[in-house]
Amino acid sequence: MIAEVIVDVSAYPIDRPFDYVVPEEMRSVIECGARVKVPFGPRKVVGYVTRLKQETDLANSKMKAIDELLDLEPVLSTELLAIAKIVARETLSYEIDALQVMLPAAMRAKYEKFITIVEPDAIIDEDLRNLMQGRTRIPLKQVTSSSLLKMIKNYVAQGIITVDNSVSQQTKVKKVRMIHIEDSSTLASLLDTIPSNAKKQIQLIQWMKDHAGKSMEASKVIEASGVQQAVLKTVIEKGAATESHEETYRDPGVSQLQEAQIPYELTEEQQLALDKVNAASTTNKAETFLLHGITGSGKTEVYLQAISHVLKQGKEAIVLVPEISLTPQMTARFQARFGGLVAVMHSGLSAGEKYDEWRKIHRKEVKVVVGARSAIFAPFENVGIIILDEEHESTYKQEDTPRYHARDVAIWRSESFHCPVVLGSATPSLESYARASKGVYTLLQLSKRAKNQQLPAVSVVDMREELKEGNRSMFSRQLADAMHIRLEKNEQIVLFLNKRGFSSFVLCRDCGTVVECPNCDISLTYHRANESLKCHYCGHEEKVPLVCPQCESEHIRFFGTGTQKAEEEIAKLFPTARVLRMDVDTTRQKGAHERILRQFSEGKADILLGTQMIAKGLDFPNITLVGVLAADTTLHLADFRAAEKTFQLMTQVSGRAGRHELAGEVFIQTYSPEHYAIELSKSQHYEPFYQLEMTARKQYGYPPFFYITLIQFSHEDLMKVVAFADKGTTFLKGSLSPETIVIGPAAAAISRVNNRYRYQCLIKYKKEPKLIDTLQQLIKMYRTDWIKEGLLMSVDVDPSTIY
Repeated sequence: MIAEVIVDVSAYPIDRPFDYVVPEEMRSVIECGARVKVPFGPRKVVGYVTRLKQETDLANSKMKAIDELLDLEPVLSTELLAIAKIVARETLSYEIDALQVMLPAAMRAKYEKFITIVEPDAIIDEDLRNLMQGRTRIPLKQVTSSSLLKMIKNYVAQGIITVDNSVSQQTKVKKVRMIHIEDSSTLASLLDTIPSNAKKQIQLIQWMKDHAGKSMEASKVIEASGVQQAVLKTVIEKGAATESHEETYRDPGVSQLQEAQIPYELTEEQQLALDKVNAASTTNKAETFLLHGITGSGKTEVYLQAISHVLKQGKEAIVLVPEISLTPQMTARFQARFGGLVAVMHSGLSAGEKYDEWRKIHRKEVKVVVGARSAIFAPFENVGIIILDEEHESTYKQEDTPRYHARDVAIWRSESFHCPVVLGSATPSLESYARASKGVYTLLQLSKRAKNQQLPAVSVVDMREELKEGNRSMFSRQLADAMHIRLEKNEQIVLFLNKRGFSSFVLCRDCGTVVECPNCDISLTYHRANESLKCHYCGHEEKVPLVCPQCESEHIRFFGTGTQKAEEEIAKLFPTARVLRMDVDTTRQKGAHERILRQFSEGKADILLGTQMIAKGLDFPNITLVGVLAADTTLHLADFRAAEKTFQLMTQVSGRAGRHELAGEVFIQTYSPEHYAIELSKSQHYEPFYQLEMTARKQYGYPPFFYITLIQFSHEDLMKVVAFADKGTTFLKGSLSPETIVIGPAAAAISRVNNRYRYQCLIKYKKEPKLIDTLQQLIKMYRTDWIKEGLLMSVDVDPSTIY
């Protein structure tokens, strides 16, 4: 028997399966999708079995045997192995990268070199003997002195020491120590043998008599009985109990946010949408639905009832949400409805918790997974529905290899399982809405709010007028007045500002110098908490200068607005208001998202101030006012999706107000009130925005009228990156059809990051049959020759941004 194995080595010549002999003892148990340890060159690596066969083209003398079988149960199903091939092909990445992205990080291999002494008596060097301390095997990383390394090298040459690779999994299964208490008669007779001065032992055995025959965690026994570890050990040795180590799951914590358990009565529109989705899942039809419902129209309830329908058929469901901050409220809703059948997967969990949630899914202990992008690879084997909430979000696209889009993977998986995909959004991406208009997706509309509440009244405030009238505050007078009224009524306010930090940049008023990052062509952001300037690209940090670094003037000031500065200004204007700030800086700690949202939902704060993370998904009854402090932050980016992103954000954030009994009001502050993205978000009118934006996209040849692929080159030497970018672009222009447009090469919008210069070219095409082959040839040139000269090149098919 021969196994085809994809080995854990990301390198161009190795991106193919290798044949290995399956040893006799493994033949009855080995399966496709299992991990194995195999010899590869001089070392041992982990690989994935992708196929089992009886014949090979290789001479048997050349073939090596599998060293060790790591999984008795395959970790990847045949369906996921097939999806990995599609992901690798479509994203132009290595197949090993596509396989590994499907597994939790904890299951990826950890490689460590060890030195083993074969002939201890032959070691005469004292330093090496001291290091070994009588052991015959230690990790090589413990050898830090260069003289010792040299000596070990000599011993290896003589065969006295061998160097080998150990391969292990990064996270182990968590085990707890369990105490199994004996029956009461055994404990009673044991009590008679304990000396009267061993008071703690007597205390523990008496406590055990009340819990005779039970099994408990050792930590709980110690806590409940009030004795020390040593006492417990002694009574176990005397026969009062036995102990064992049992496997357990790490607890990712059940969401503390309270949600209704009973399904709501559906509106006519909701029922119509649900019926269509249910019909597809009942008839096993791989149909993609675009559920376009205004904010507050009850999309989540449609998801919940569609999942209920699927679970009754004995199938499973995958639900994706775009951001970790949405996960606590989403999780709470799903756990309230489906209890212990829900697993949660998102970036806020530790490696061990992710591993445990993955194991619950793999062992079929749960039926629903709620998570961020990577949850699309949940190892279910009978999926009945896949849901992407807020489908327009750019976080569904992975930014590093393999650069997959969760929406594409969802559709590929739905074709394998013959099940529906539901893409839900109040502001669908133009690409999805265009596909729905053409009938590629089925469009489902929810045009009214679920409880028939009015949409909030939206006012656009022209900040240019405020400035003319002498108001230099970041709060317009209208918004400040509305906030005073809400605070008096004890209603809650959400303020949205899409920047973290205190202010955008530090500028000298005399010479106009902006303090920039020394490694990247971008201004540094001021952070008030530790009086520092930070680069949000490479992490460079420095102290705030007291004088201008160019002209030494003292007139150096902070410009722009960040969340920290907004928090300070709120404290001045509304000294009694209780404020919670939610941005990357305040949510670094584990569980911080949920803690902040829980405090807000319990009414422990009046104002929630935050960045993009608060724009979507929040549903609290007491929010009646939403303020957008600066709508222009996303509008003027060098990005063809800038208007679309602004419209989406404004519509989403406006939708947080007035979702229950109390009426809502929204103020959008902007310096561009006449822009159609802001004007149309006022009334949440998606269709007119779609028509205007499509006209602009058609005029300039952007998606959905054209597909785009971005190729980026970076190098420490400017002249070299220009030369390589030129070579690459010339090759593309010569190889692709004349109808395909290749733009560039040109410097990227941020032309230097981390001391590397960045150039890029853009391919625009409607139909390009030679695209994948041509890009693979370009990648081959890069991986075989260009990479040796220090160049880095990335290919991003359908990028979410092009700067």
